[in-house]
Amino acid sequence: MDNTLRFTRVASGARIAWGCSGRGPVLVRVAHWMTHVEHDLQSPIWRPWLQRLGRAVQVLRYDERGCGLSGHDTVALGLEAAVEELSAVIDACGADRVALLGQSGAAAPAIAYAVAHPERVSHLVLLGGYLCGLLHLNPSPQALAYHEAQVQLMALGWGRDDPAVQQFFTTTMIPDATPEQARALNEQQRLSCDGARAAAILRARVALDVRALAPQVRVPTLVLHSRGDRVVALERGRELAAAIPGAQFAELPTRNHIPLPGDEGFEPLCDAVTTFVRGSAPGPALTPRERELAALVAQGLDNAQLAAQLGVADKTVRNALSALYAKLGVDGRPQAIARIRDTGLG
Repeated sequence: MDNTLRFTRVASGARIAWGCSGRGPVLVRVAHWMTHVEHDLQSPIWRPWLQRLGRAVQVLRYDERGCGLSGHDTVALGLEAAVEELSAVIDACGADRVALLGQSGAAAPAIAYAVAHPERVSHLVLLGGYLCGLLHLNPSPQALAYHEAQVQLMALGWGRDDPAVQQFFTTTMIPDATPEQARALNEQQRLSCDGARAAAILRARVALDVRALAPQVRVPTLVLHSRGDRVVALERGRELAAAIPGAQFAELPTRNHIPLPGDEGFEPLCDAVTTFVRGSAPGPALTPRERELAALVAQGLDNAQLAAQLGVADKTVRNALSALYAKLGVDGRPQAIARIRDTGLG
C-alpha cells in the first residue's frame, strides 16, 4: 500500500492532506466523520477497506480542514466548505474523471460536487447517507435537546485520556465491532481533532440539506445502506435513493454504520462498489491470446502449467506474463488474479 502523503490547499491557504492507494479507476472517499489519512494505514477498520477496494480501484482519501493532517482556518464548516475541499483534492490528483464515495454526512458534498461538475464524475456511491440533517426534519424539543447534549459531551470530554466519550459514539456507529475495532475507532476520533472541532463538525452535519440538489444528479448512482443502521435510519437511505433519478438501492446485512471486516456487510459492500465503479469503465485492451492467458492465470495455474496449456516454452510464458501484468497495472501474480477476477477479463 502506498503511504505517500500529499498536500493541496484551499482558498484560505489551509492545507488539505490526501493519500492514494490501489490500482484502477480513481474512487475518491469524500472526507467523512473524523478522518486521519495516516492512521488509516494502521487501522483494523480502514486498512482492510483500502486493501479490499484497492484490488479494483485506486482509493483516494483526504482529511477535511481541521482534522487529521489537514490545516485549520476560520471558514465556516458546511456544504460549501466541504465541496471546496473535495474540488481541491480532485484537481490535485490529476484525474480527468473520478468516482465518488460519500459516506454518511459526506453524501451531501458528493452530491453537490456531482451536480456542479458532472463531467468530472463517472459514478456516485452513497453509503449510509441522507438528504438533510436533523434541523430540517421538524425535530421535537426532546430531539433537539438530545442533539445539544451530544454536542456538549464532545466539546467537554473529547480530549480526555479516558475514551468514554468516544466510546459513546463508537457504540452507536459500530455496535457489532470487535474490541480491537472499537478501540481503533475511539483512537481515530481522538487523533482526528479536538473537542471544539468535533462539536463544530457535528453542528455542521445536522444543518446539511441537499433535497433540492439530489433530483439534479445526472451521473450513475448507487445508494447503499446498512439494514440495522443506528446512526442514519434505513428509511432515510431509501428516501435518498428515491430522490436521485435512476439511482440503484441496496441494503447491506449489518447493523454497523461503517461495515467492518468480518461482518456480513463488508464483502457485499466491497463487491457492490467495485462492480458498480468498474462496470462501465473500459478495461485494458487485451489480445485474444492475452485473454486466454488471463483466464488461465485466474484459475491459479503456475508457469509450468501455463506453458503446457498454451503449448509454449517457459521463457515465452514469463515474457507473456510480464506484458500482461503491465497491461493490468499490477506487480505480480496475486494482484493479477484479483484484478482479472474483479473485472471479468478472463
